[in-house]
Amino acid sequence: MDGIQLKQTLRDGGSVFGCMFSAIGTTRFRNSLAGSTLDYVVIDAEHGSRDRKEIQELCRMLRDVDIMPIVRIPVPMAHWVAMALDAGAAGVLVPYCETVEQVEECVATAKWHPLKGEYLTRAVTEGVFPSERSREYLAARHAESVVIIGIESEPAYERLEAILGVGSIDGIFIGPNDMTTSLGIPDEVTNPKYLDVIKGVIAKSEAHGIPVMIHQQTLDTSTTAIELGARFVLHSTDARFMQIAMQEHMAELRQVAQRVTGKGEAVTAEDTVETV
Repeated sequence: MDGIQLKQTLRDGGSVFGCMFSAIGTTRFRNSLAGSTLDYVVIDAEHGSRDRKEIQELCRMLRDVDIMPIVRIPVPMAHWVAMALDAGAAGVLVPYCETVEQVEECVATAKWHPLKGEYLTRAVTEGVFPSERSREYLAARHAESVVIIGIESEPAYERLEAILGVGSIDGIFIGPNDMTTSLGIPDEVTNPKYLDVIKGVIAKSEAHGIPVMIHQQTLDTSTTAIELGARFVLHSTDARFMQIAMQEHMAELRQVAQRVTGKGEAVTAEDTVETV
């Protein structure tokens, strides 16, 4: 799936499905991903220590297996948006936005890069471009570009209507860890206070025709997000998927060995993957 197909699916009221890459840093996972059924992947460059070369290689690998690459940039600044696009990203996730100015700057770059400086300001504020040819070129160049804005704090939630008014936003992102911490209930993702915020973000965003992405970690919490109306489904991480698969398969094999030999001790699986 590319950015054009993803945006059309969401515009038609459908859902798209992806996960976060928090650990994978090599293209040797290409064949595994080809059969994953993922529509998109978010490459984490906010909490992950990734350089531009690694991001470029991951974007190329994902495109090769028909998975749309989105990069979560480190901070809400335009030059990071430009670097992600230059690396081959089809979309950017701009984290922890709290002001209209931050959003305007990042959206403008996502939609009109490499226009910069005074020309970019005129394009955004006046709709004036160096030429009609330049406008057509830039529109075609960014036909698939997707920009997702992170609403990850109580102040951001309070300003959501103003942020949505910026326009040209393709998705709204909620980071549960940041949002619950801001609300004073760290990681309490089933707390009614947090769920009320989710409902509010979804209701306001969908009223503008903008789908919501919530990075939940478990099937139960992702199911809740979908039931509440989240259509830009972002479930778990590469590291957590790997741990779950290992735990499930090894637990089953331990049971088989105990049945055959009559020996063996129970092993308790733990979730040791960091939530980001």
